Amino acid sequence: MSADQAPPELDPVIHAQARLRVVAALNMLGEGDEMAFPALKDLLGMTAGNLSVHLSKLEDAGYVQITKTHKGRTPVTYVALTKRGRLAFEDYTKAIRALLGNAGGMS
Repeated sequence: MSADQAPPELDPVIHAQARLRVVAALNMLGEGDEMAFPALKDLLGMTAGNLSVHLSKLEDAGYVQITKTHKGRTPVTYVALTKRGRLAFEDYTKAIRALLGNAGGMS
């Protein structure tokens, strides 16, 4: 990055540590695959309330899709990364790589 180039912008929705962890975990799933809320909660070691707050922000941005359904009489919530979320995560990782790749040349 030259002196006249601004550093790449980081998506503030994804940049929060907890949301970055959520998006990274969901990105590991195949496109169109989803994960049950309790499995995601356990994987990330988050409380249900904390995960719900971050999922709401990601859903508002169009990055995740939340599906509430039933298995028999038991309610189940599934979470999936949307195409928009995958693209946002890809852009975010490119921006981070650009920042880190240019960090060695800074004084």
